[in-house]
Amino acid sequence: MSNSDYTWAMSLAHALLGLLADHPGTGYELRQRFEVSLRSAWYASHSQIYPELARLEARGLVEVVARGARGSKTWAVTDAGRDELRRWLVETEPNRDVRNEPGLRAFLVFLLDAADRRRVLQAELEEVRGRLASLDEIAARLDGLDRPATFAPVVDLGQRVDAVVEAWLREQLAAADEG
Repeated sequence: MSNSDYTWAMSLAHALLGLLADHPGTGYELRQRFEVSLRSAWYASHSQIYPELARLEARGLVEVVARGARGSKTWAVTDAGRDELRRWLVETEPNRDVRNEPGLRAFLVFLLDAADRRRVLQAELEEVRGRLASLDEIAARLDGLDRPATFAPVVDLGQRVDAVVEAWLREQLAAADEG
């Protein structure tokens, strides 16, 4: 099967291709970039990143461009990798089926009595506030970079989404207090 015949849904592979299209990096650096840039859209652990890089290399979509201390490898996207990323972004309809455990819990929390519902909503509100504080810190660091961060819009999106969720949770807590 050729790379152009390979059909992927949203995947770690495409996230890695996108990060490497921005600029080359080691597996460790890619994990850090996930944490800073894609945190609100995608999670990836070290144990997922390294095998995926090997699969991408086997398909000719990435290559090792430098080797460093302790066997570290610096990866870069190839022309075929850029073509695959473009194909996926332009020609593929995104999978809009999302599994969102906090969303499911928000749907079901209304089955609880008022005290438990309030406890769950308050815990979720604290979590969202923590994420917002983290995203605000990331945005401040991005503002201080020498070069524009191509992924700054994703951080902004995360801030906006979490601000809406925070407002909704505050409304639900207020309603729980009233009723």
